[in-house]
Amino acid sequence: MLIRAVTAFVALPGMVGFALPVLIGAASHRPVRSVGLAGLILCLGTTLLLSCVREFYVAGRGTLAPWDPPKHLVTTGPYRVTRNPMYVGVLTIIAGWCVLWEATALIIYAVVVLVGFQARVVLAEEPWAARQFGSQWQAYRAKVPRWLFQ
Repeated sequence: MLIRAVTAFVALPGMVGFALPVLIGAASHRPVRSVGLAGLILCLGTTLLLSCVREFYVAGRGTLAPWDPPKHLVTTGPYRVTRNPMYVGVLTIIAGWCVLWEATALIIYAVVVLVGFQARVVLAEEPWAARQFGSQWQAYRAKVPRWLFQ
């Protein structure tokens, strides 16, 4: 299961939060800015993301990949604060890249990713969680906001 978890991490948030933003930022040919602040934001987002991956693996007995989802509803760690901390982590990482390069293309990318995450959560993940975890999901949903606010 560890190999599946690492593969899913590299394939999914690795591409969306690291590879594509770096390609977009480097292609912008803009000078690097605010390295310290960008580094701090990148570290915060990466730490949050890795914490979520760990919770999925340990508490959920699965991975972040749609082909190997958690077997148990994860409500521990950062999932006590928001139902979607993994997406918050990825968006925080992208924000770090935006601060580093100040590239319009990266800001547009961040907005597209945010809209995509919202659509995925509402149209796919929440209905799946409701079917998979039933009343446990409903109680969790009533207590914890989708994002960082209700």
